[in-house]
Amino acid sequence: MYAIGYTQHRPLNDPDSLQGFDLPKPQPTGHDLRVRVNAVSVNPVDLVGFQRDAPAPDQPAILGWDAVGVVDAIGPAVTLFAPGDAVFYAGDFSRSGSDADYQLVDERIVGPAPQKLSVAQAAAMPLTSLTAWEALFEQLGIDPHANNQGKTLLVINGAGGVGSVATQLAHWAGLTVIATASRPETIAWTRAHGADTTVNHRQDLVPQVRALGHQYVDYILELSNLNQHWSEIVDLIKPSGKIVSITGSEVPLDLRALKQKRATFAWEWMFTKAWFHTDDLQTQHAALTTISHLLDQGVLQSTLTKTFQPFTAEQVRAALQLVATHKMMGKAVIQR
Repeated sequence: MYAIGYTQHRPLNDPDSLQGFDLPKPQPTGHDLRVRVNAVSVNPVDLVGFQRDAPAPDQPAILGWDAVGVVDAIGPAVTLFAPGDAVFYAGDFSRSGSDADYQLVDERIVGPAPQKLSVAQAAAMPLTSLTAWEALFEQLGIDPHANNQGKTLLVINGAGGVGSVATQLAHWAGLTVIATASRPETIAWTRAHGADTTVNHRQDLVPQVRALGHQYVDYILELSNLNQHWSEIVDLIKPSGKIVSITGSEVPLDLRALKQKRATFAWEWMFTKAWFHTDDLQTQHAALTTISHLLDQGVLQSTLTKTFQPFTAEQVRAALQLVATHKMMGKAVIQR
């Protein structure tokens, strides 16, 4: 099979930073699906993967953690899918990625692909949707089927890939959604994707949120610059409120600042379940199945904004360089 990856670290703008390779077609075992990949999405996690230790020259590292494709073969333990099924998934950070003709992926982290979306529209959704789903409904503990009227969620970075889905899911769950955006185009994008109001993350968030009539917010989803916004988060979170972050922290956080409010802080990493083979691994299959239905029903919109073709090292590199600017709205996809 043809795959795109690297055997040594080079600057992303180097023409040889990513290359094409001819590799053996992988063979499924256990719960594996072998998927013929039709399109892949590019995420900031690809940049993280690109910075990991370089592999051996005869074992290139293959990036890519978002895909849509068709099941080509199955392992002996598979029960959820059959050859010929259209699927989408975010994959497993500990395994070879989706920038290849074929990929092995555990069926328990795979969902049925939406039927009413294009291949590129579907490929844009799995990783960001799962991250937003787990952050909101698992880590923050929001029940999407409860009466959430009057509950408020602050999303820091509403126009990014995860933010664009989180605002939609939170709106679907009935929350009042305040999202941050700083440019006219990102403000418009964020409002079009479920935010009730916006505030500017380049200015102090506290007076802006309070000017909207909210002394505190029930939930905060942090998607950009945790350290920069930490004091604002501490100030704005409601007593007994909940905070979740996906970004990590360059310096230790002062969690003692949350003690007086008895607030809860949690991390979200969408790859945790597959990385550690947790008992709740199949919850990602369930979540993606629901997300697929919501996309087909028009409750959720694909966040695709840029499509690259054909599937070459040059196009994958161009998509990665776009993501590396950290200024794009929505998602970029490479389609065959």
